[in-house]
Amino acid sequence: MEPMSSPETADIQSQPVVPLSPSICVPPTLRDGESYHVFISYSSTDYQWTHSLINQLESCGLQVCYHERDFTPGRTVLENMSDCIQESQKVLLVLSPEFVRSRWCLLEANMSLFRDCLERKPIVPVLLEPGVSVPLHLCHLTYLEANDPDFKNKLLKVLCTANQELQGSTVVPYQPPSIYNGKALQPLIAVNKEGLNKWDCGQFSDMEVPDQLRLIIEDHEKYRQAVRMINSVSQDKVLPFWRRGLMLAFYTIMLILTIVLPTCGISMLLSSSWKGENTISLVLFIVCLCFAVGFFIKVVRWENDQLKNIVREMQKAIGQANTILCEEKVLMGCWSNSEIYLVYVSLDGCKHKFAETFSEQVCAEDMFQRALLYFSSGYACCLAKKHFPFPQPSSTGHLEGGVCFCQYVSQQQSTDQWA
Repeated sequence: MEPMSSPETADIQSQPVVPLSPSICVPPTLRDGESYHVFISYSSTDYQWTHSLINQLESCGLQVCYHERDFTPGRTVLENMSDCIQESQKVLLVLSPEFVRSRWCLLEANMSLFRDCLERKPIVPVLLEPGVSVPLHLCHLTYLEANDPDFKNKLLKVLCTANQELQGSTVVPYQPPSIYNGKALQPLIAVNKEGLNKWDCGQFSDMEVPDQLRLIIEDHEKYRQAVRMINSVSQDKVLPFWRRGLMLAFYTIMLILTIVLPTCGISMLLSSSWKGENTISLVLFIVCLCFAVGFFIKVVRWENDQLKNIVREMQKAIGQANTILCEEKVLMGCWSNSEIYLVYVSLDGCKHKFAETFSEQVCAEDMFQRALLYFSSGYACCLAKKHFPFPQPSSTGHLEGGVCFCQYVSQQQSTDQWA
């Protein structure tokens, strides 16, 4: 099957190749254990553009490694990938929508960033087209853009610069995990979202840990346990089918009455002469009309009340789940019954603040756990949406450039939100 590409990618791939200027740079010397200057990770969809680039880099004297040619047959992809990255001076990532969607390409990006960058091996991200949704673990890097007229020469200059001399250059070496603090991850979508009623709770898969969380959460069982807590809401809090059937029958009868009674009232009013019985008919009509209007409002509000109740119960379950996930620097939150927000955020500084505020260690730990139960879901939603329902605190918190958890709790307490 022929690979498909988006119009933007096709435009880039069809652009004439701008020759490199090999005279301006000399490939660095390969040290012991190094066989390549750069390992290139890309999606097969971007084969044409990438191989055009590879040919130019090799014509300039650079030793390039890529999977189609340099992986050893008979070995697993994981083994080949690990060895090739280890034997290369730098890692070049060709970022395109297909690259980000591809599980194997994400695995390559994860390995290069979280394993080899521990040795300060530079990553060179190339943005193949504008608007690519960049994975969390790559968002702190400065990119080279493929549509930059001087892109090829900029890339050649980076690849021909020794790793120890790249400080302050366009390529940023490995950063500690704190660089991700406060970042939003891709939300979890209910597997039963299609056809989900307002009075139902979304069901979320606990079979596989999402790719974006595999390297963040060390103990994957914690994630599964957290999801099972949320899924339990559908079993404990959602109205059983037989109760929903009875309520539907009741509301159907009442709906018929709201139509019949006002009609009867109007008939009596029109058929009576203007005597004493006219007054009785008028009163009956007004009573029936008020009943009909009140019932209509009740029916409309019933569904909304059921949705609010389900979301409220999900938020309670998510609060319990967050007491587990916060140890992995992940929080969940929800504002609907079909979608769960995820954020990467460290609460270590906030936890220390609780310990300073409450002198007794047992009390401090208990208050922190209570704060997680009642406020962590709302905090995660606000962090994911980058919007808080109050002005930015004047004091500096534990989250650089944002509202930290203990600041959020303090604001909620000031409005009597503590339950």
